Amino acid sequence: MTTVRIIGAPTDYGANRRGVDMGPSAIRYGGLADQLAGAGVETVDAGDLHVPRAEERDPDADAPSEGEAKFIRETEAVCRRLGDEVAATLADGEVPLALGGDHSIAIGSLSGSARDADVGAVWFDAHADLNTPATTPSGNVHGMPLAAALGIGEFADTEWANAPGLSPENVALVGLRSVDGAEAELIRDRGFAAYTMSDIDERGITAVTEEALEVASAGVDGIHVSLDLDWLDPNAAPGVGTPVRGGVTYREAHSAMEVVDETDALRSMEIVEVNPTLDQHNETAELATELAASAFGKRVLY
Repeated sequence: MTTVRIIGAPTDYGANRRGVDMGPSAIRYGGLADQLAGAGVETVDAGDLHVPRAEERDPDADAPSEGEAKFIRETEAVCRRLGDEVAATLADGEVPLALGGDHSIAIGSLSGSARDADVGAVWFDAHADLNTPATTPSGNVHGMPLAAALGIGEFADTEWANAPGLSPENVALVGLRSVDGAEAELIRDRGFAAYTMSDIDERGITAVTEEALEVASAGVDGIHVSLDLDWLDPNAAPGVGTPVRGGVTYREAHSAMEVVDETDALRSMEIVEVNPTLDQHNETAELATELAASAFGKRVLY
């Protein structure tokens, strides 16, 4: 039986709106353990990492020499600890499931998953998260985790942020619909496998997800799945900090996660950007638990 170790990373350092640090609690309260049990998965809850409140910290401390990256010192501390937790989970033969918090935690989960193995990554997100301190329009690190993991721009040779076993040719972005100009240029120049909502409309979610997983899994030891709840349309997932109209539907999201399970290559996963202060009756957190269960094998009929 698969054992999933749940690791909470209640940070809002990388976000532009407070409240997302309560995401791990909301997802647990939404029934995560029960949903995973319904998928035939055993769970171990490792609790939450200690994360000091953002209000107690200076967002510009240890600012990069070029550009802007708010709370970068605090983000580093969290991601180092999360990376160690993810690596230890894998060493124990369990699957790490990190709960955000904002998407900056992906720096930690990716670095831990790719520490001693070659991995691919599938990024289910409205955004590309390929900004750097020099290109970011906001300074918010939740728009930078994929660039950080790949050592792009100012993140080159930033040991704590880099995922050594992750290669650009094994990265696929699914469901894009809000991409900054510098990110779009980078996607074109580096040849990332990138699928917009138009691709999903034209080809269907199953075909797009299958192709993305083929890209991510080619020649690697396993795949990391990053699920940002703003990937879904705000009508299905209202409790997110950066909603973008025109996202995937409830059923499309489940179908994609079912395809993830069918690959039998899932090595690590994170679920991020659930903000209970913006949610309605905890429905976004509950949806996050359902999607996690689909990714780990839950079906209507077995």
